[in-house]
Amino acid sequence: MLFRKRRNQARAAARKAALTGFTVVDRRSPLVEITNSLLRKAFPDHWSFLLGELALYSLLVLVLTGSWLTLFFEPGTKEALYQGSYIPLRGAPMSAAYNSTLHITFDIRGGLLIRQMHHWASLIFVAAICVHMLRIFFTGSFRRPREINWMIGVALFFLAFLEGFCGYSLPDDLLSGTGLRTANTIVMSIPVLGTYLAYFLWDGQFPGQLLNNRLYILHVLFVPGVIIGLVLVHLILVVYLKHTQWSSPGRTNHNVVGQPMFPHFIAKSTGLFLMVFAVLATLGAVAQINPVWNYGPYRADQAPTGVQPDWYVGFLEGALRLMPPWETSAAGHTVMWNVLLPAVVLPGLLAMLLIGYPVFERWVTGDRGEYHLCDRPRDMPNRTAFGVAAIVGYAVLLVAGGNDVTAFSFQLSVNVLTWVFRIGFFVFPVLAFLLTKRLCLALQSHELRLLSEGEETGEVVQNVYGAMEPGHAPVAPARLYRFLARDLPSPAACPDESAPRRQRLWATLNRWYYRRRVTLPASPVQQRRVEEALAQPQRKAP
Repeated sequence: MLFRKRRNQARAAARKAALTGFTVVDRRSPLVEITNSLLRKAFPDHWSFLLGELALYSLLVLVLTGSWLTLFFEPGTKEALYQGSYIPLRGAPMSAAYNSTLHITFDIRGGLLIRQMHHWASLIFVAAICVHMLRIFFTGSFRRPREINWMIGVALFFLAFLEGFCGYSLPDDLLSGTGLRTANTIVMSIPVLGTYLAYFLWDGQFPGQLLNNRLYILHVLFVPGVIIGLVLVHLILVVYLKHTQWSSPGRTNHNVVGQPMFPHFIAKSTGLFLMVFAVLATLGAVAQINPVWNYGPYRADQAPTGVQPDWYVGFLEGALRLMPPWETSAAGHTVMWNVLLPAVVLPGLLAMLLIGYPVFERWVTGDRGEYHLCDRPRDMPNRTAFGVAAIVGYAVLLVAGGNDVTAFSFQLSVNVLTWVFRIGFFVFPVLAFLLTKRLCLALQSHELRLLSEGEETGEVVQNVYGAMEPGHAPVAPARLYRFLARDLPSPAACPDESAPRRQRLWATLNRWYYRRRVTLPASPVQQRRVEEALAQPQRKAP
C-alpha cells in the first residue's frame, strides 16, 4: 500500500509539472493553435501523394546512415600503406580516404551494411524525387499558387545530383577518381574561365591535394544543410497552400477532402517509413553495390572498364559518348564542343526548362487562375506529350551511357550503335510526343463513347430482330464526374494581321495548345455542378 501511494503521488506530481510546463509555453507561444490546426490537416488518401514521402524517408535514412559513417571516415589524399584485413590490397599505397573506406567495409562491425544502405538510399532518394516531380508535372500541380514549391523541387533535384556526386567521389577508388577526371574535363571545357575554375577547385593540376577534403565538407555539411532547409520550406508551403486532390464528388477547387493527420496519416506515414527502412536494409544486406575493393585505389594513369556511374548521372555519360569530336580554336582558346554542349549546356538547358515551364504554360494558356484539383494527363495531351518525350530523350541518353557494354554483350558494332542512339535522340522523342498525344485524344474519344453508349455490362442480349448485342449501363456517377470535371478554356480567337507579332505568336501557340480535344456532352445540372467545383477559391480581404 505504501509503494502504491507513493507511485500515485509521483504520477500526480508528474502530471502537474507537465500541465504547468505546457501552460507556461502556451501563454508565450501559439502552441495549441498550431498543433490543433496541424493535427486536423486533411491529407488526400490516394497512393500517388506518398511519392514525396518516399523521398523524405529516403533522406532520413541518408542522414542516419551518413551520420554513422562520418564517425569512421577520414578524408584526404595523404598516402599510406594499407595494413587492414583485406589481404589482396595489403601493403598497397593508397590515400587516407580509400584506406578509411576499406576500414569501414571490412573492420567495422556492420560497416559494409551501413555503407550499402547509404548508397541504396541515395539512389532511391533521387529516383523518388524524379517520380514525385513527374506526378506533379503530369497532373498540373505546379500551377498557381504552387510555382515556388515547384522551383524548390527543381533545386532539390539538382542538389541531390551534387550531393550524390560528392559522396560517390569520396572513397577515392579507381571508379570515383575516373569520375573526377571527367568532372575536371567538364570544368575545363568552359570557355576562358574553365582552366582558372579547375585550378581553383582542384588547388592546382589534376588530381590535386585538397578536393577530397572539400568534397567531404560539401557532402556532410553544406549541401545537406541546404537540402534539409529547402525540404522544411517545401513542407511549410505544402501545409500553407494545402494539397492538390483528384476530382470526385465533393472535392472542389476551394476545399480539401482527406484523412486527418492524426491518427490516420501519421499511422500510414509511419508504416511507409518502416517499409522504406526495411527495403533499404534488405538491399544493403543482399544486393552488392559499389564494391570499391574490386576497383583498387585511384591512379591517374589507369581507368576501369565495364563500369558505369550511378543511374542519375548516366544521361551525362551518354551525352558525352554521343557527341561528335567537335572543337574550335580561336584567339588562342580551344572550345571543346564535344564536352561543353553535352555536359554544361545540356544540364543548364534542362534546369531552365524545368524552372521556366510553369511560366511558359501560364503565358501560352493565358490562364491566371488558382488550381487545387489535379488534371488527368489525358485531358492535357500537349503537356503529357512533352513530359513523355522528355522521358524518352532521357532514356536514350541513359542507355547510350552503356553503349560499350551493350555492344560487347550483344556482339554489335559500337560505332553503329552510337549512330543509332544519335539519330534516336532526335527521332524517338518526336515519335513519343505524337504517339502520346494521339493516345490521350483516343482516351478522350473512348470516354465520349462511354457517355453516349454506356459501359458494357458483360451481358449479351437479343433484340426484337434476333440480333445479339452487348448490354450497356449508364456510367457510374463518380466516374462520370471525373470525365466531366476538367477545366479546358476555349482556344483564343485568331487576331487580325494588324495585331502585334507577339500577340499573333501567343494566339497561335494558344490555339495549338487547346485546339485538339474531345468535347464531352453534359446536362445543364451536370455543367452547373462542374462549374461550382472548378470555381476559383475566394480569397479573404486583407
